[in-house]
Amino acid sequence: MNRPFLFARGLATLAVVSSALALAQAPKPATPTAPAAPAASAPAATAKAIFAGGCFWCMEPPYDKLAGVISTTSGYIGGAKAKPTYEEISTGRTGHTEAVEVVYDPAKVTYRQLLEVFWKNIDPVAKDRQFCDFGSQYRSGIFWLNDEQKKLADESKAALEKGDAFGSAKPIGLKGGVVTEITKAPQFWPAEEYHQDYYLKNPVRYNYYRTGCGRDVRLKQLWGEAK
Repeated sequence: MNRPFLFARGLATLAVVSSALALAQAPKPATPTAPAAPAASAPAATAKAIFAGGCFWCMEPPYDKLAGVISTTSGYIGGAKAKPTYEEISTGRTGHTEAVEVVYDPAKVTYRQLLEVFWKNIDPVAKDRQFCDFGSQYRSGIFWLNDEQKKLADESKAALEKGDAFGSAKPIGLKGGVVTEITKAPQFWPAEEYHQDYYLKNPVRYNYYRTGCGRDVRLKQLWGEAK
């Protein structure tokens, strides 16, 4: 076989090999992928509830000890005046009532459970007062923040009046209609710092006040022994 032919065939083979290598090394077109599904919205980590049960000092402890409650804040709600002071609301002329704002984890404690704690720590038939404290600034109330809270609050009040609340009979001392208000929450105003966690900062004074006010005696009359 003559050399020119061998040389030409060699060049052709080299060209084929080079072409094959180029094809092998060329980047491959990207395979189309399906669009990612939108991430599911995470459930709210915390929620809030607002309850008025007379002296706010006495409403913090039952919630603070409840598993799932993150914090409680004493404050004022229900009146028209912005940023009311304790001295102003104490006159009973601002329209506010003492209340607690409860921040909680809905994955650990439900609003129904918060409602049960509320009812069992107030006198629901006492109008414009709670225990030894008199005046509209001590009226009891549930201040709802959304439609679900309103629905559950209304249901709990109706069940209490019928006598089948919390899976038990009507409270022992419950006579007369339930006067606790259920209202859409207006602005909640935190109380002065010295009111926050008062039962922890001033345990002697707190216990003296609570005992002297007859709170636990009346709660026992209403609900029986605390469990």
